[in-house]
Amino acid sequence: MGCPSSPPYLPARPNLGQLRRQAKDLLRAAKQADPAARARLAAVTGELTLASAQLAVAREYGFASWPRLKAEVERRVILNSRDLTRLARLLAEQPEMAVETMDRWSDHPRGATPLRYVAMLRYDTVSGVWGDLPGTGAVAKALLAAGAAVDGVPGDSETPLITAASYGDVEAARALIDAGADLDATAAADAGGVPGATALRHAAVFGMTAVVDLLVASGARIGSLAEAAAAGDITGWLEPDTPLDDRVRGLVMAADHERLDVIDQLLDAGTPIDAADPWGRRALSVATSNNRVASIRHLLGRGATRTTET
Repeated sequence: MGCPSSPPYLPARPNLGQLRRQAKDLLRAAKQADPAARARLAAVTGELTLASAQLAVAREYGFASWPRLKAEVERRVILNSRDLTRLARLLAEQPEMAVETMDRWSDHPRGATPLRYVAMLRYDTVSGVWGDLPGTGAVAKALLAAGAAVDGVPGDSETPLITAASYGDVEAARALIDAGADLDATAAADAGGVPGATALRHAAVFGMTAVVDLLVASGARIGSLAEAAAAGDITGWLEPDTPLDDRVRGLVMAADHERLDVIDQLLDAGTPIDAADPWGRRALSVATSNNRVASIRHLLGRGATRTTET
């Protein structure tokens, strides 16, 4: 006997109209005595009604009811559009929607809290395009006011601030910091970004300079030469006995964040300009990949060679 199949995931582009059409098509087929359609309705109420067809569709997507499925789709549409008026109405009617995990989405199969989802909005999971989306900070504030936990919930692999840092959302990060987010909280050891690292480390690794600057200005603890290089000030971090790997990692970070003075300090201290860091990255190749024009020009002027790029 085979195992029952798991419910399908909702598409990343939410469309309530399409789900309504699925229910209407199911009802039409059932009324035409289609055996598969009749079986799908029999699995819920067995009635040949639109309400029964909608319930069947909802159950097949893993939701207990059509209103719950409808609310989930509407929530994502509202968050995507950063519509504060509609969000206020939704949360007034269903306050739990500020905290309940967003579930059954194809591009977030592990689920995400609304606050963390907002912190990811800069990246379009369908097109793979990054963009600046004004209004995420205001939405984050509304969710926090409605009861969302500023540092996430038990079991989360990272805090919302770490997520905002990874995705480079300054607005969301500032809203979280203003609400008292733990600046030095670390991701879980099995997190998908930078395991065990702080928001500052994530912003540094992923090249989110504006968030690096915000975190440092807000008092985030700098924990390494690499983080100091990303922040643009390595005072007290570079010593004669600083390991070469640390120096090279710092050089790569300085190049990625266009900290030209730090590049000079590291090179003047004997850091090899074309060396690879422990992750196999070189300063010029990273600057080129991420279009850090100022760093590219500066590194070439200091003697970096393109032939060593990976």
